[in-house]
Amino acid sequence: MSQPRETSTPSYTLNCRMAHEAAALERLCQVVRIRGFRISRMNMESTGEHLDIALTLEGSRPIAMLQSQLEKLHTVASVDLETGARVQSCSA
Repeated sequence: MSQPRETSTPSYTLNCRMAHEAAALERLCQVVRIRGFRISRMNMESTGEHLDIALTLEGSRPIAMLQSQLEKLHTVASVDLETGARVQSCSA
């Protein structure tokens, strides 16, 4: 009997700051899903007019593609990709 083969799906952490607006979080989740990523962990904090969201994502597609799409959302102020000990920042 053969053991199931484990495939390693890349994992990424994105930190996103967006305007605290109706349906903003839903739009963010929809873009993540449509771009082929799965949210494995999410932490959201409301800070006045903004939402600070930390997303741990799994997916085999290029993360830069998702980052670019998230930056196009009118409610998104910034998207930072954590890579090890450093953060790559892209502000909209």
